[in-house]
Amino acid sequence: MKGGREGQGQRFAGTRLTCNADMGPGEVREYCRLGDAGRSLLGSAMHQLQMSARAFHRILKLARAIVDLIGEGEITTAHLAEAIQYRPRRQM
Repeated sequence: MKGGREGQGQRFAGTRLTCNADMGPGEVREYCRLGDAGRSLLGSAMHQLQMSARAFHRILKLARAIVDLIGEGEITTAHLAEAIQYRPRRQM
């Protein structure tokens, strides 16, 4: 698959979507599938960082974008960790 916008255009051809940011929860489930290790990492991050469902989907969409930019196909734990790292920090 091609990187960035080209890959997203191919993935979303024939749908109402144009980019990863347009994905709703149903599309996230379809296009951002995770293996067991990825689900475990994201579950731990959600618990430890007290993330909302919205943050969960934002991280998955960002991980999908990272994968698209480097031209790979599947989201791995490395992609998830990078996406989690970009998450805004809470101000105390």
